[in-house]
Amino acid sequence: MDGELGVHQISSESNDLVSAQLSISDIIDMLARFDTPAEVMTTMFKTPPSQMHVFSSEEIGRYKLNRKGSASASTEPDPSSPTVTLEGAPPSTANSNSDTASEPSGQQRAAANPAPAGLGQSEKLSAIEEFARKPTRIAVFTGLDLFGDDLATKRTIDLAECARSCLEMNGTCKAFTFNANPKIVRGPNCFLKADEGRADGNAVAISGKFLASADPDPTSFNMGTIDPKKALFEDVDLPGGDIGVRPSISNATPLQCRLACIDNDRCVAFTYIKKKRECWMKGAVGTPLFKSGMISGVKTFQTFAPARIIGLD
Repeated sequence: MDGELGVHQISSESNDLVSAQLSISDIIDMLARFDTPAEVMTTMFKTPPSQMHVFSSEEIGRYKLNRKGSASASTEPDPSSPTVTLEGAPPSTANSNSDTASEPSGQQRAAANPAPAGLGQSEKLSAIEEFARKPTRIAVFTGLDLFGDDLATKRTIDLAECARSCLEMNGTCKAFTFNANPKIVRGPNCFLKADEGRADGNAVAISGKFLASADPDPTSFNMGTIDPKKALFEDVDLPGGDIGVRPSISNATPLQCRLACIDNDRCVAFTYIKKKRECWMKGAVGTPLFKSGMISGVKTFQTFAPARIIGLD
């Protein structure tokens, strides 16, 4: 270490003793993974949150804190390592700091401290877990529909109001999709999601995913889509190229047919017969023909990337 390392107690505005103990448990578990000496933890818990105990070079050597190189430890105690009062410093939830130690990435933090499995809404979270789960930014995707997992639907003036409606649900809403079609003047256009749902291409959709501090920024991904606004054709048949000699799905809806084709790696298109409610998935695209009562769709592959990542501060 080239800089100084200091520790102090955690603090919180909450007086909830259960939450405090859960937070302490998280801290002890994390420090134990780095083989942190018990003396360091003892010093941390004894130092008030408005103060800071800065480790001397002698303590750094004794506790073996400098693990990358040889500690420049003196053989005599350093009298200049008292508890330092931070005048006017507000309470902090941090329990240690270093001038030179690099902050772990979001992926490293997530891997080192995964969320507890099977945590029900009625179970309490530690203050650290609550902080880590709070959304810090929104990843916005254009042309992407997050299909299903709706918590609520409503009509909003614009995309921003839809995003605020999701954010105001105190963590219950994880994502949203806004229908930007200007021709839709009635009914809901904002769909609030309990989860990301199923990704689907739709030219008039704008979707947002809330990200917590530990979540990495999403990267681009490729996906086969049959855009319901651009790749569906009424009264069009695609003869030939059928996958199988019988309907791929019987008693189906056009939506079920479209999604089934997207999920099938062999399917490049489909034709749906309205009267028979039959879905015929295609391994090849034939010459389009006009035929009343048919709906056909053609699959394309698209790349989706965040159009913007917006910080919530």
